[in-house]
Amino acid sequence: MVQKRNSPTPRARPKPAKALAPAAAAPPKRRGRPRAYEPDVALARALDVFWKEGFAATSLDDLSAATGMNRPSLYGAFGDKRELYIKSYESYRDRARVRMAEVFALDLPLRPMLLRIYGIALDMYLSGRDGPRGCFTVMTATSEAVFDPEIRAMVVGGLVEMDRFFARLFRIAKERGELAASADPQVLAQLASATIHTIAIRARAQVPRAELEAIVNGAIDVMLRG
Repeated sequence: MVQKRNSPTPRARPKPAKALAPAAAAPPKRRGRPRAYEPDVALARALDVFWKEGFAATSLDDLSAATGMNRPSLYGAFGDKRELYIKSYESYRDRARVRMAEVFALDLPLRPMLLRIYGIALDMYLSGRDGPRGCFTVMTATSEAVFDPEIRAMVVGGLVEMDRFFARLFRIAKERGELAASADPQVLAQLASATIHTIAIRARAQVPRAELEAIVNGAIDVMLRG
């Protein structure tokens, strides 16, 4: 008797493997300045660093930490360290001009006007998170002016501008009869500017405000005598 051979059970075909979904592409690294970049805020923070440390002692790492911007962002927004310093200095001078214009608009008699001006200056010179900073021009820019013609021109221009501002005050006071007929507004302006520079240096040396105000009052007495 012939045995029937059972036909072999057909093997199940392997199911095709599912294609793997492509991995999500990593987001590209952001370059340049961040979205939260605010020019005025970053410039004010850079100004604070330069004001405290000066140009030479301030590193790009210091500026990056202060502004929250990496080096490429700083370069893209402001240029190199020197350009950022110059922009900071311009910002400082613009701020001072605004304050002086506000005082001039008050149209006060000479003594109250001078007291207001020197009071604003002392508020600025004695400010700083780590102690009094003095004047940006006197304490930092004059050092750079020795080697950098552009900064030197800015410093000289600022000094001339201050002398002219004070001379205008003294001319008006002379016309009002607040000064002697023999008073020289230009000489008095230079004396007033020199007083600004003196209290700036002493403020940086942490001389108490009361002593600085005594210097201011003595200088004003001399100016009013013409």
